[in-house]
Amino acid sequence: MEIREIQNKDDWENFLLEGEETSSLLSPRSAREGEETSSLLSPRSARECDEKTFLQSWNWGEFNKAMGEKIWRFGIFEGKILVSVALVLKTVARRGVFLLVPHGPLLSKRQVISDRQQVLRVLLNKLREIAREEKVDFIRVSPIWQRNEENNEVFKKNGFKKAPIHVHPEASWKLDIKPSEEELLMQMRKTTRYLIHRAQKNNDIEIFQSQEIKDIETFDKLYQEVVDLQHFVPFSLEYLKNEFSAFNSDNKISLFFGKYQGKIIASAFVIFWSNIGFYHHAALSPRYHRISIAYLLQWEAIKEAKRRGCNLYDFWGFVDPKKNPEHPWAGPTLFKMGFGGKPYEYVKTQDFPISKKYWLTYLFEKLRRSKRNL
Repeated sequence: MEIREIQNKDDWENFLLEGEETSSLLSPRSAREGEETSSLLSPRSARECDEKTFLQSWNWGEFNKAMGEKIWRFGIFEGKILVSVALVLKTVARRGVFLLVPHGPLLSKRQVISDRQQVLRVLLNKLREIAREEKVDFIRVSPIWQRNEENNEVFKKNGFKKAPIHVHPEASWKLDIKPSEEELLMQMRKTTRYLIHRAQKNNDIEIFQSQEIKDIETFDKLYQEVVDLQHFVPFSLEYLKNEFSAFNSDNKISLFFGKYQGKIIASAFVIFWSNIGFYHHAALSPRYHRISIAYLLQWEAIKEAKRRGCNLYDFWGFVDPKKNPEHPWAGPTLFKMGFGGKPYEYVKTQDFPISKKYWLTYLFEKLRRSKRNL
């Protein structure tokens, strides 16, 4: 196996696209030089990559560049066949400077455990080179591989250790939305279905969508109300605008708003990428928690995902409310579970220390996790 940078957006996205009747067989020249020519394609059928999130999308790389971060897009090849991709970010934070692979590396569904071991080794060797050049303290990988002993061992054998904190969700609640709307409604918790129907009958409630960047400020006002109540560190307005712009350029994002008696009281960012809908950010005015508007807004987002040809809806972030009733995500998770679906758990975030400074970061993050009850 060898690793090369990928400069062609179509090559990257086609590898990740679910249901594509092509494979990602790239010419080495195109991968190195980023020529705008089309890739050489094999007649193999198949969904190349089943497990994925938008954190490894081309657009997420563009978003991070807009935020001033340095990025690399790597492809790992077996001969001429692309078998894995990894978006890598250089993150400069108060707690340390590190390389981050968010929800990656992503693998062809054909990769067996022995291949995964080799993919990770090849990627790690490259990241260690970059780490020396960029003077980073550690490498952090937030994989979206199924949480099991075999996958845990792949990281352990490559010298990784479990990180003291996660950057992105290590588990998510997902719903298969291929069934009809009627079937999806019947699969829901009875209370959830009732609250959707009640909101639909309420003439004071209206749900609508926007693709206008100016409306992010409306979302942000609601978001800040939630921040003031729950006391968490929010994403900045610049962050929200840059994320929206990165995906809106391809019509892959929508802002959902919920009005009650003419006033906007609920909103959500929903990303539609690679045949999956992602419920990424949401806000509900704390003064209107008894209004069932959030249920109808979520249902409208699911229906929009179906209209856009998505097969899966990712509610983004899950914690078992029975095992962790005091966790900040316990309440939101119960809300998500009411729509039907099942949990997906990933290998815990993994760190590869580079310098001694990493251990100061390790202690700092461990204390912060404890304070936040995460």
